[in-house]
Amino acid sequence: MNDKKYTKDHEWILLEESVATIGISNHAQESLGDIVFIELPKIGKTIKAKQEICVIESVKAASDIYSPIDGEIIEINKELEKDATIINQDAENKGWIFKIKVTEPNQLDDLMSAEDYSKFLEQ
Repeated sequence: MNDKKYTKDHEWILLEESVATIGISNHAQESLGDIVFIELPKIGKTIKAKQEICVIESVKAASDIYSPIDGEIIEINKELEKDATIINQDAENKGWIFKIKVTEPNQLDDLMSAEDYSKFLEQ
């Protein structure tokens, strides 16, 4: 499976084998405005779906980032520590936030496809 899935909280997830890459959607970064800081999660932390993982701060507001599914954090995007604006420049690729080893891949079935997410944004 190589299709991104989306949450109602505007996170995206891309599963490749048993590792999922997670970030915020383009819509989310546009809504936040200029991102100035991100508090990255700790590697090795076990997380549950819908659990707050980290905080992203922009000139407009601070916003919580949630995990779309259960797993263990295995990698963080260290580039964001130096330059959080990468999220504004490329939220759904270079601006990924963390990677997890997935423990419940069936939870992806509860998330929206890109097409469904676009419809959700129109509401």
